Amino acid sequence: MLPDIGVFGPYTYLVTEVIWGSIALVLLWRANALRMAAKTIVVLYPIAYVWDWYTLTVGVFEIKLRTGVDLLGIPIEEHIFMIVVPALILGIHENLHGFSSGSNAD
Repeated sequence: MLPDIGVFGPYTYLVTEVIWGSIALVLLWRANALRMAAKTIVVLYPIAYVWDWYTLTVGVFEIKLRTGVDLLGIPIEEHIFMIVVPALILGIHENLHGFSSGSNAD
């Protein structure tokens, strides 16, 4: 049985973003890939923002356990999500393949 993280009420989504964001940060730091990830995230962010804004606007999904704070038309948690997801993916990738450390091993 999964734990009920809904106990955080309107902060539930924010708490999950902080937890997963912390994991992403540790992975990127461990791989010495913070700068590389930041560049990639800056490029991806506008695409993710438009995609997220559109899907929320047309009603593809609804976020119930959130703070209710919006920024530029979408929940603040979604802005964090658009940073955390690519950071986590890049952190895992760099730890598996070590390209930032100079290794070219597959």
